Amino acid sequence: MAKKKRTIQEQSIDPAAQQMLIRAEELGISTAFTRADDLAPCNIGSAGMCCKICSMGPCRLTKDGQTGICGATIDTIQARNLIRAISGGAAAHSDHGRGMALTLKATANGEAEGYIIRDVAKLRTLASCYDIPIEGRSPEEIADELADLYIAQFGQQTGVIAPIRRAPEKRKKLWAEQGVLPRGIDREIVEALHRTHIGDDQDAEHIMQHAIRAALGDGWGGSLIATDISDILFGTPAPILGEANLGVLKDDMVNVVVHGHEPTLSEMIVAASQTPEIIEYAKAAGAKGVQLSGICCTANEILMRQGIPAAGNFLQQELSIMTGAVEAMVVDVQCIMQALVSLAENFHTNIITTSEKVKLKGATHIEFDEHKAMTIAKRILKEAIDNYKNRGETQIPDSRTDLVPGFSHE
Repeated sequence: MAKKKRTIQEQSIDPAAQQMLIRAEELGISTAFTRADDLAPCNIGSAGMCCKICSMGPCRLTKDGQTGICGATIDTIQARNLIRAISGGAAAHSDHGRGMALTLKATANGEAEGYIIRDVAKLRTLASCYDIPIEGRSPEEIADELADLYIAQFGQQTGVIAPIRRAPEKRKKLWAEQGVLPRGIDREIVEALHRTHIGDDQDAEHIMQHAIRAALGDGWGGSLIATDISDILFGTPAPILGEANLGVLKDDMVNVVVHGHEPTLSEMIVAASQTPEIIEYAKAAGAKGVQLSGICCTANEILMRQGIPAAGNFLQQELSIMTGAVEAMVVDVQCIMQALVSLAENFHTNIITTSEKVKLKGATHIEFDEHKAMTIAKRILKEAIDNYKNRGETQIPDSRTDLVPGFSHE
């Protein structure tokens, strides 16, 4: 049963979003906001009362004391569902960390086009944390050994992952007492899936204990590794002036919106957009230049390090295209709505996927490879610039906010 339709003001408090939602309504185009009104969440699924682990089901437990066909209780089913959600998130974030570690390795060996070590001080500090010798060694030598250590954390089978040593002593003691210290990043994710297979772990508290272990493997493993390497390769953030909201798009420039999670892509797009080659290419197409902006996690990455404006958050990815001013939305992994391609068909926007892991049916795919990063980044930007001539009517909200991002731990 559909929910009661909300007003535009109820859907969003943001004036820029409201303006684009009104435009969507006028054009008869659906967005996540309207689909949320049309599609009510399943109450059984929302409460975690549905189990589809095996082919005897799916089993819906809607009555007190009811169990699944195998006898699984509501506690077991809810714990299984939660740990699988945690494992999916841990896998996505940690795989991002793996990619960063491999990029650091390639950079250290001179195999990653366009990347350099920007924060040598942080590199040396981190190396010292892991007892990696730094005296008399070049940054590349140190980075190579640090990359090997980080890469090893993913496949490690026993012991405790190395980054845990940087946690507070009191907290590490508690984790050890509770038996949740992660042994290896990938191992904890695999074991979570094993435990929740039919006929395996059926003690809800025991399942949740491992959920914490898998989550710690992400937070203090893959995610921390990704953050460390981002600082090493692209610089540790420091306070910088920035802007946010859809008003950062420019009518007289080629607008390229980067969206997703991988700074290896977005940082290279930033660097490429500032080269004389790309600036002249944009001017030859009739634009004053290239205006970059970000959506979601990628927005934060390039905002806090480069001061590149943020066009919006997760819920504004569709709305940025609704402006009619976006030549290309360049995406990699995570948080990308499949609706973008069908929405973009109403405008001139080119949706460009770049990850070997993520494709959208109907999108243009230009696979990104860190070994040829600058070359590919320029190709992507030229695709966007070539699309500038196809722009139609635009409606860019006059709404932007000044801000000061970039406050890092350091």
